[in-house]
Amino acid sequence: MLIVMHPHATPEQIDQVVVAVKAMGLIAEPIPGSLRTAIGVLGNQGYVDDSTIRNLPGVRETIHVSKPYKLASRDFHPQATIVDVGGVRFGNGLPPVMIAGPCSIESEEQMQAAAVAVKSSGGQMLRGGAFKPRTGPHSFQGLGVEGLALLQRAGQAQGLPVVTEVMRIEQLDAVMRHADMIQIGARNMQNFDLLKEVGRCCHPVLLKRGMSATIEEFLAAAEYILAEGNPHVVLCERGIRTFERATRNTLDLSVVPLIKELSHLPIVVDPSHATGKRSLVTVMTRAALVAGADGMMVEVHPDPAKALCDGAQSLSGPEFNELMASVRQLLGFLGFGDN
Repeated sequence: MLIVMHPHATPEQIDQVVVAVKAMGLIAEPIPGSLRTAIGVLGNQGYVDDSTIRNLPGVRETIHVSKPYKLASRDFHPQATIVDVGGVRFGNGLPPVMIAGPCSIESEEQMQAAAVAVKSSGGQMLRGGAFKPRTGPHSFQGLGVEGLALLQRAGQAQGLPVVTEVMRIEQLDAVMRHADMIQIGARNMQNFDLLKEVGRCCHPVLLKRGMSATIEEFLAAAEYILAEGNPHVVLCERGIRTFERATRNTLDLSVVPLIKELSHLPIVVDPSHATGKRSLVTVMTRAALVAGADGMMVEVHPDPAKALCDGAQSLSGPEFNELMASVRQLLGFLGFGDN
């Protein structure tokens, strides 16, 4: 349930409503806004009898919210959220953020070269995987903590905030020491213990959609993080598994405008994992930006033919430079000026 206060409700009246909600054995979450304050009611397992609340001084109306994601919804939080990652800002009509880098961290030379390619082409964040969830146990699994240090040094050398994936709770401290943003991968979207632990920290989080997750399940996963107190969540569409095998996954671009209707959280798109084909990355990047994405995550490798992971979907430095040139032209048409 959402309790909407009158614009001129006093702090004492708001506190009175909070006390009344807690007396019902529920959680009250005040949500200050530019025009009015709302109070979200959490913890109920069914319908909430609002008769004792709706007549309290300062209450304008009560709205029953049936969605399993409340804190992530526009009902509870009508204003769009802006997430800041080391000075790079996502959401609310800001210019889209370009995140780029290799799928896996392989060596210092590779990461430094990738960071130079990303920075020189106009990318704003560097990505790279130190802990790699692979389908088969014999594939390259990443360099672990050593890789985190290589990623951090490469980002610092070029002035780029970095994002990397965490797979288990015990990796979280090391990832937070080295990275500006934590990525929760598709396979861990419903690892609820990990989501709760990430929610207890203040690090920005990039939450990828699960391979077969519905929109409701996707936003409910974000709710786990928000409910623990971490509001710095950016969603990521990376394609879902369907019957189609011509591409690695099926890129659901309709999720971008739909998420913006349902949720206040920023959303970015990963066309590299969605398509699995280098030739499709640039055109799907442009399509996602037209759909309203708040950013893109693109795989870039200094030598894709020698990549230890996902070389077929990775762009070379010159290819990424061409993509960024086309993006700048497109952003001008979309009203973002010369970005």
